[in-house]
Amino acid sequence: MDKQKSLSLLRAILRPKTARNSARSRPPFKAVRNAHNPADDPSFVSVVDNPAQIVSTKKKHTILGVLTLSLIPFTAFCLGTWQVQRLDWKTKLIAKFEDRLVRPPLPLPPRIDPSVISDFDYRRVYATGKFRHDREMLIGPRMHDGVDGFLVITPLERSEGESTILVNRGWVSREKRFQQDREEGALPKGEVTVAGLLREPWKKNFFTPVNKPEDGKFYFPDVEQMAQVADAEPVWIEETMAPDLLRSYDREAKGIPIGRAAEVNLRNNHTQYIFTWYSLSAATALMMWMVLKKKPSDVTRRVRHNTQW
Repeated sequence: MDKQKSLSLLRAILRPKTARNSARSRPPFKAVRNAHNPADDPSFVSVVDNPAQIVSTKKKHTILGVLTLSLIPFTAFCLGTWQVQRLDWKTKLIAKFEDRLVRPPLPLPPRIDPSVISDFDYRRVYATGKFRHDREMLIGPRMHDGVDGFLVITPLERSEGESTILVNRGWVSREKRFQQDREEGALPKGEVTVAGLLREPWKKNFFTPVNKPEDGKFYFPDVEQMAQVADAEPVWIEETMAPDLLRSYDREAKGIPIGRAAEVNLRNNHTQYIFTWYSLSAATALMMWMVLKKKPSDVTRRVRHNTQW
């Protein structure tokens, strides 16, 4: 027994070292059989053969969202189209008034129907009578060439049997708003002939304060109201004068009302409004298109998907 153990120990000592190391490092038979190069496998698919696809992770736009985005350009386009119609209406209206201005002045009839005044708006007329300075009314404040002042409204009492009308004599500075501060020529006496424009009753602006006739304060020309105060007919005439800078300075210094020029003073800014609204419509439509067609961000572009590998 001892002899057999000794022989086994001697064989182990005499075995070569390389043989022991190779036997120890040799992998199992199954692992060696399965080890191979992926490119040698016929069923292998690379990223070159089947490239990845970019997957968008941005949210889809809902119908309600698209309608909300399109509301601004659509509304701006409608407003621009409405301004085109307004431009056509205003152009024709100014042409009609300018045609009335070039016609010879008419004598004002003894009695006037207020309901037909709109058909003679901006018509040149003249009337004869006496100014009732004791019933004078001031409308203001009103600016004229950067100077604060008031419009002087004086009833014109016509011949016996005829009506009393309201005459807008023109503008005076704030320093000359009281009659005692004006020169004598500013308050004509006796019979006078007034030449001016027959005007339709004015419409109050939303921001204009309410008149206070009991206190003698008028902020806008309410023809009906002022006619009741002055015991006159609701007929409004704006006295005119030829534009003359030196004459205007002389009248302002003396307190003589500065009449308006015989011209149509309607504002016509509809062309600017058309450009503004259509530009806004185009700009917002472009912005909406850019939002709807916006490409995925850099983070979204990194998200790739492929079911084959």
